[in-house]
Amino acid sequence: QVRLAESGGGAVQTGGSLKLSCSVSGDTQYACTLAWYRQAPGKDLESVASVEPDGPGKYADSIKGRFTISHDNWTNLYLQMTSLRLDDTAVYYCAARRCGSPNHTYWGQGTQVTVSS
Repeated sequence: QVRLAESGGGAVQTGGSLKLSCSVSGDTQYACTLAWYRQAPGKDLESVASVEPDGPGKYADSIKGRFTISHDNWTNLYLQMTSLRLDDTAVYYCAARRCGSPNHTYWGQGTQVTVSS
């Protein structure tokens, strides 16, 4: 299994920045994609960004140009968030998709991001 643990969430004002981190451990070779998801209160889980070991980041339209996904040789995943808006408020989760099994996903516990004006 792949173990994931998010950190870095908190409260920030609109227009501000925040960097989320996710430690990736365990059987990391089983993870072919690392990703960030979020869930706002009362809303469905939303894919935010994803990355493969040697590939570029992929982003949801809602955050494109404002967030950047990166990783540190597959041991840490990051989400640099800038120009934060009120609708970015959500619990953010890091996730790992298993190689060859796109329906098999490992999840972290989530970290709260609250944006206020």
